[in-house]
Amino acid sequence: MAGIPEMPPPFPGLRPGTFPPHRSLFPASRRLGLPLLRRREAAGAGGRDPPRAGRSPGRSRPGRTGPARQVRLRAAKPSPLGSGWAGRDGRPGASPAGSGRTGETFLPGGGGEAPAAAEASAARMGPDTLPLGTYGGAAAAAGLLLWAVCVLCRRRRKTGEPPLINGWIPYLGKALIFRKDAYKFLLDQQKKFGDIFTVHIAGEKYFSRYITFIMDPFQYVYVIRNSKQLEFHEFANKMASKTFDYPALSKGKFPELKENLHRIYQYLQGKPLDIISDHMMKNLQDIFEWKCSQATDWETEKMYKFCCSVMFEASFVTLYGRVPAADGHKVISEIRDKFIKFDASFPYLAANIPIELLGATKKVRKELIHHFLLQNMTKWLGGSKVVQARQDIFEKYELLGDYDKAAHHFAFLWASVGNTIPATFWAMYYLLRHPEALAAVRDEIDHLLQSTGQERGPTYNIHLTREQLDNLVYLESALNESLRMCSSSMNIRISQEDFVLKLEGNQEVVLRKGDWIALYPQILHMDPEVYEDPKEYKFDRYIENGKKKTTFYKAGRKLKYFLMPFGSGISMCPGRFLAMNEMKMFLFILLSHFDVELAENKAVRLDNSRMGLGILLPDVDIAFRYKLRS
Repeated sequence: MAGIPEMPPPFPGLRPGTFPPHRSLFPASRRLGLPLLRRREAAGAGGRDPPRAGRSPGRSRPGRTGPARQVRLRAAKPSPLGSGWAGRDGRPGASPAGSGRTGETFLPGGGGEAPAAAEASAARMGPDTLPLGTYGGAAAAAGLLLWAVCVLCRRRRKTGEPPLINGWIPYLGKALIFRKDAYKFLLDQQKKFGDIFTVHIAGEKYFSRYITFIMDPFQYVYVIRNSKQLEFHEFANKMASKTFDYPALSKGKFPELKENLHRIYQYLQGKPLDIISDHMMKNLQDIFEWKCSQATDWETEKMYKFCCSVMFEASFVTLYGRVPAADGHKVISEIRDKFIKFDASFPYLAANIPIELLGATKKVRKELIHHFLLQNMTKWLGGSKVVQARQDIFEKYELLGDYDKAAHHFAFLWASVGNTIPATFWAMYYLLRHPEALAAVRDEIDHLLQSTGQERGPTYNIHLTREQLDNLVYLESALNESLRMCSSSMNIRISQEDFVLKLEGNQEVVLRKGDWIALYPQILHMDPEVYEDPKEYKFDRYIENGKKKTTFYKAGRKLKYFLMPFGSGISMCPGRFLAMNEMKMFLFILLSHFDVELAENKAVRLDNSRMGLGILLPDVDIAFRYKLRS
């Protein structure tokens, strides 16, 4: 369960180097001093260009009759004689009369001419004809003036506020360097300014966004508990409504709708969680059994595609029900393919980039939403209580149209699988990359099956209680370790008023209304003071004396927050328990049914294009192979 993502990244997908270099900010300035000659019709020439030297007056270039051409000329060069300026052939020339410029020569027809001819040609220029340099100079001046105004009017640090990092680019601030490598950028600023600082990052429309980062994990609790002054839901609602195309959940138009939907998450906890987890386990086994029927020996597939196929279908059927058609697998596969296309554009939508600029994304989103119209959903069999409860609530609001309700259901699907699929991939990838981890987890799974008297294999139905899943300490530790390494969520709060945030050690931070306050857990997850060798995968990092390890320290002090892939406080993902169960069950069935191994020896790295949105995707897919265990 992905939940609503924490942070829309500034300009996702804008790769380093795609911003124009400094000299191109005002392109016209590069053309200063290159005059443009508009040649008038010559008397008696019938609209033709005046004859050039060496060409008979009665002759003209074939096909070149009609209005006079405009010619962009090359800049003149100094005369080798040391006096005046020369044309392209090196002969002395002169600046046109009234140009007021030194070192410019007009060259009618593209060739050199004497000073007298230059003066004559300048005289032919009407008062409405200006050198190109004039327009270029005006554009450059206007651009520089705009830049100066932006710099002079940008935010200034006030007493009590954290150090302010503005950046030299108006509106963008530090967005580009932040986008390139947020982790490194934040560490660099922490070394310069300490654990609290404010960064100017591109905002929405004409408004700049200022984000105050709290880097000290011991201060996290003071941000999380101030939920009244530091709010999250309004921000998440606004972003989700634009991304998934449903109306914002305003209290005036839809009273208590947000609260009613939030209460439904009780179906993802306690006894209802056990029920939906049982359904998920059965659906996973059905899908794996179907895959087994297709495999006779070693089968090779791409790992991310495999995880996406299995987890998407199992989640879809568990939540929304089974498609009764004979080709149910095909129908869900078509929905999945559209989902993948939409998901590729999700970071751009989360960053408020208009969907009209994202190719076919708008069309794909509309098609996906139409799948969740009531007339289609009523055909699906065996849906979950949580989806049925959402349907019942939507029916109480007459102002919600059929399309709006369908859009809400689509958003819930994305929240269910958008981060769970890549998290499942990373858990599987790291296990296969580290044979000792794979062996330890598989031994634990086999021991549980043996102790409960259950047979493994696609023809046997395996039943696991929540307690049994929770006792798989090596499986959970390996999963937590992969989450630590691949999660990149940003926990965001919005200041609802001018506010003084009181922190540990009598520290106070002055915040302005509308400012963002951010926790960036990836800094914590990669802190060598908290995690020894943080860039290394250690499948048993969260195990101590054969039990779950929940005690971690920094600077000799115990941390309250040490692993935060699902957010924090009021923004914590409500479906986190189901998500963990789903990933555990996927790995349980995979390793109990199949022998699995990598079929390629290549490194897979994190793709930072989803920085701030949760689980990062792999930069490439990788092949693996599997066969039934003997």
